[in-house]
Order: sequence, then C-alpha cells, then structure tokens
Amino acid sequence: MRGYRAPRAFDGERFLDGAALVLVEDGVIVGVEPATAAAPEGCPVTDAPGGTLLPGLIDAHVHLCGDGGPRALDQIPELDPAEIDAVVTAAEQATLRAGVTAVRDLGDHHWTVLERAGRDGVGPTVVAAGPPITSPGGHCWSMGGETAGVEALRRAVRERAERGAGVVKVMASGGVLTPGTDLTACQFTLEELRTVVDEAHRLGLPVTAHAHGLPAVEQSVAAGVDGIEHGSCLTGSGVHLPADLAAALAADRIDVCPTVGFLPGVDPPPHVQARLAAVGATIEDHLPHVAALHRAGVSLLAGTDGGIGPPKRHGQVAYAVADLAGPCGVPLAEALTAATARAARACGLGDRTGRLAAGYDADLLLVDGDVTTDVTALQRPRVVVSRGREVPR
Repeated sequence: MRGYRAPRAFDGERFLDGAALVLVEDGVIVGVEPATAAAPEGCPVTDAPGGTLLPGLIDAHVHLCGDGGPRALDQIPELDPAEIDAVVTAAEQATLRAGVTAVRDLGDHHWTVLERAGRDGVGPTVVAAGPPITSPGGHCWSMGGETAGVEALRRAVRERAERGAGVVKVMASGGVLTPGTDLTACQFTLEELRTVVDEAHRLGLPVTAHAHGLPAVEQSVAAGVDGIEHGSCLTGSGVHLPADLAAALAADRIDVCPTVGFLPGVDPPPHVQARLAAVGATIEDHLPHVAALHRAGVSLLAGTDGGIGPPKRHGQVAYAVADLAGPCGVPLAEALTAATARAARACGLGDRTGRLAAGYDADLLLVDGDVTTDVTALQRPRVVVSRGREVPR
C-alpha cells in the first residue's frame, strides 16, 4: 500500500473540504481519507506541501499516430509500421508525463492504435475508434476509413465493433487538415449518418461526429449522435450558433468536445489559417463560441486534438482546462470535471477512472501549486500515477 497526500484535492466532481490522503493498493484506490488521518503502519506516503491532488487527467480527443510536427498527419502514410509504432510510443510517454492517464484516440491510421491499446499495460488507458469513418476522398481519408452507402456504413460499424473499438468516429463534415474537403458542408446524408448511429447503438457503441460546419452539427444532432467533436458551427461567413441548436445540444445531453487547449505562442500552420480565413473564421473566434455553448448549458469535454501539429502536442489537457476556465467562462470545478469524471463517462470509463474514490483505478495527479487560485498549476505535474504505477519523470 502507498499513500498520496496534499493540502487540497479535487475528486473529479468537486473540491474536497480540506486536505486529503489517498491510499492505493494493487493499482486501485482503496481509501480517500482526511489528510489528518494516520496512514496504515508501514505505508509510505508521498506528501505535496502546497500542492493539489486530482484524478489523472483525460484527453477526450487525440491522434496518437501524430507526432505533433508540421506534417504530423500528412506524413503517416509515408511511415513504415515500426516508425508509426515509435510515434505512438512517444505520444503515450509524453501524455503520461503531463499527467494525462487516459485518452480517447479518434483518428487511427488503419488499426495501429486499436491493435496495440493495452498491449503492455504501461501507457495511458486508451479508448480507440480505429480509422474514422469518412466519405471517399473525405476528411482524413488516408487513415483508411473511406466508406459510402448505407450497407457499407453498417459493415464499417460492425468491423469496428468486432475489432474492439470503444467508440465510433464519423466525419460529418470536411476538415481543416484535408485539402479539397469543405469545412462547411456535410459529407454524408442524414440517412447515412443515422445508419451509423443506429448500427453502433445496436452494438453498444457510442458515436461521436467530427463537425465543423453548421449544417453538419445540425445533421449530427438530428441523427442522434452521442458526441460532437469541434462543434465549430462554421458558415461561409464565420461562426453562427442558432439558439434552437444550442438548446437541442443541451436538452439531448450531447457532449461537445470543442478541442481547445492551444499551446501558447505557437501559431497553426499557414495553410490551416488560410483555410479558416476562407470561411471567415479564425482560431480566436472559437473561444467565444465555446463560451456561448457553455452559457446555453451544453455539456463540454476537455479534448485537445493532440498530435495534429505544433500547437497541439500530446499531453496538453491542462491548457484545455485553462481555456475552459478562462476565456470560455466555465467555472473551475466544471472545467476540471470536463477533464476527469465527465470525460471518463464520455469515454466509457466512468466506472474505472476520473475520480478519487475507492474502487477506481489509481490514476492520480499531484501538481505543484493551488489549482483553486492558479489553474496553470495543472501544467506543473509533480507526481503522476497510472493504475498504481508512478510514471518516471
């Protein structure tokens, strides 16, 4: 048994009154006690004076096959299996060192991540979608998920279920990183999108839809998806969030992962900025839009799109929480929940991680500083524990 103690703690849903002592045995949390409680005899305790104790953070949107470089996704088809495996390993290590103990991989190169998820038990917990389902020549087509037609879409969903995917990702609109696709247009018909949702739900899998364009966000809601990635609501002349759409997102409890959390001082590549400018949008427009989603009562997740380029490196969930709690106007406890308990539920891990509670995986993060007064303390991990193992610094 081992203990971890800090003068303040967040349990995944709320800040605890006073300090806390978390006891861990065999990779599982066995107790959450007041810090004044005595640890069992012979139990070593790691103290973090002045620090904060939280569950390990969760990134609800990553691409472990991307190395975070300028050609992160473009280069993947050029890499051999050993090189891709090395990229994924490096991404997992960077993720853990930053205090992120679970991720949802939403853009696999064919089945690389899905086939190795949990292989050695030393990386973060990974919920993988496999290659995202996209239209022929559509967004991220090179990942291997091109599909067209109702019957083919049903087969694509079944294949993901058979291979052990934990979620189905569908590209409802074009994307910034795939030239020739339209950010503001739908890539599937409503019937096709409903087919993906119905088949996935029949097989017990949730569906999350990449949707930048306003029509694609509206179509995804109509199709009954469980989550929406980005949710940018782009039109030909900028961002537009109709009141009835915001109300529907909130009423249907559709999780929106707005993929905030840009690395400060690092600009997106020029071609990304140019594609956004073509539809009257900028990166800076996104944060006020996310704030409007929050004010409308929409359920938000902390996910970064980690791995897609220099502003989006692996392990940046702390920056996403800072964006939510800062310019997006989300209360701190709710922003932290978006990266812990709520993110765990969205990833299908709600009974395993994201909480400081007995019976949950011992995924812990001790940071230097008081998160309640300085959210950037999340960017200063002191001790990271993944399923009971301390992560080497």
